[in-house]
Amino acid sequence: MHEIPLNQSDILTHGIRVQTESYFIPERSAPMRGLYLFGYTINIINEGDSPAKLLSRHWHINDILGNSEEVQGDGIVGEQPHLLPGQSFEYSSFCPLPTYKGSMSGTYTMQRDDETEFDVAVGPFQLFMNQVMN
Repeated sequence: MHEIPLNQSDILTHGIRVQTESYFIPERSAPMRGLYLFGYTINIINEGDSPAKLLSRHWHINDILGNSEEVQGDGIVGEQPHLLPGQSFEYSSFCPLPTYKGSMSGTYTMQRDDETEFDVAVGPFQLFMNQVMN
């Protein structure tokens, strides 16, 4: 069985696969001021047999101090991609945290061409600073 690294997730919901990978951005972080910036790349793949359009996102963001934040909004990176069967959409974004470790998970609300709406899971993935620093 293949284990997925903690900074990644890969989940299939209603024919839509969502793959994530996060990374620490040291040059944009200021740990002494409590700012850790993490980037993430998400690939959304329509493995189903009917088109789907991404309408909105809903994120759950947690840090190791127990702080929790929800972020909701239309589309992703200013777009609402419409994916035909076999098509994919990849984008990158970022998340600031006050701690060196946290996690994200969420859902995308999608819509079929017949206007049926459904939620697609974004599996949980960790945000963490690399432990080896010189």
